[in-house]
Amino acid sequence: MFLQGKGMTIWKILSCMGGDPAKIANAAKAAGFSFVVIKIADAGAAYNFDKVNNKDLIPPVVEALRSKGIHVWGWQYVYGYDPMAEARIASSQMKKYGMEGFLIDAEQEYKLEGRAAVARTYMTELRKEMPSTPFGLLSYRWPSYHPTFPWTAFLEKCDFSMPQVYWMLSHNPQTQLQRCVDEYAKLTPNLPVIPMGPAYSEGGWTPSATEITWFMQKCQTLKLDAVNFFSWDESQVRQPAIWDAIVKYPWATESAVKDITELYIDALNTHNPEMVTALYAPDAVHITGKRTLQGPANIQTWYADLIAHRFPDNIFQITGMDGTGSTRHFTWATSSKYGNITDGNDTFGLVNGKIAYHYTYFNVT
Repeated sequence: MFLQGKGMTIWKILSCMGGDPAKIANAAKAAGFSFVVIKIADAGAAYNFDKVNNKDLIPPVVEALRSKGIHVWGWQYVYGYDPMAEARIASSQMKKYGMEGFLIDAEQEYKLEGRAAVARTYMTELRKEMPSTPFGLLSYRWPSYHPTFPWTAFLEKCDFSMPQVYWMLSHNPQTQLQRCVDEYAKLTPNLPVIPMGPAYSEGGWTPSATEITWFMQKCQTLKLDAVNFFSWDESQVRQPAIWDAIVKYPWATESAVKDITELYIDALNTHNPEMVTALYAPDAVHITGKRTLQGPANIQTWYADLIAHRFPDNIFQITGMDGTGSTRHFTWATSSKYGNITDGNDTFGLVNGKIAYHYTYFNVT
């Protein structure tokens, strides 16, 4: 899975640590967040832009977070009234900041009649512009309560679901999360779940610190890869007990986050070329002894041949690895009735956590 450990969502940058990038990054690192999700667009307009000072607030925050080894994703609230404009601003913003993944916040506007076609228009354009970027659907916790929502239209081009598991007016996070995971398992397609919990209060209801801990414990009992919370704006200042509960929970330290080599092998074992290609930078170069490929479309075609056609059932394993920072070297092997590889020997060059350069060598026996 692309997200690991604990994460936090930023709605309005200026409401978080006064908008100070260094303070935000330091706080995120101290909290043990492995990722932070920033709102980059609302409908067809850019978000977190200071119109008073004519300043884009996002780039320095992204840079500061990355300097601490924290992954940065973007999110957008979509209404569906102009899906092409919404897709264009989302892809433009994502490319501008070089963010690693994208969340689509679709809610009540998409419960109206005829919204499946609108959702497909948006998702098709989004995927065309960002063919290898991991997407997650950020929406309701219980699909059974929202039968008119076009679940499949969104999920068929997503990589995972991020349901908003907000136990409003209740105090049973474990039960609600279990129901959420069970209901999402019945959707088509059935994608991995990374839940988003409530780090805010509303209408007199506030989740307790104990409930936040229960929620994260249940996530790990269910073997979910990550957990996200909404939002930094509300919890860090106005709900310190919630913030402290999230910070103190011992989930993902830096060492617990999977290395890019492990994510790569995991993606190969899904036998889904898009999952592998999502690990590459937009202008990545992939080299073998026979040819050089550049760009996600060409790289994805190569993986479609390798893992979907030539070795559809093979399990790939790392046999050795070294390297830190922006370089990795690793060896690997795989074996099945379709062929054996015992001498896989690869090198990664990384930029912002993505594979920018990849040299691979192997022989099939």
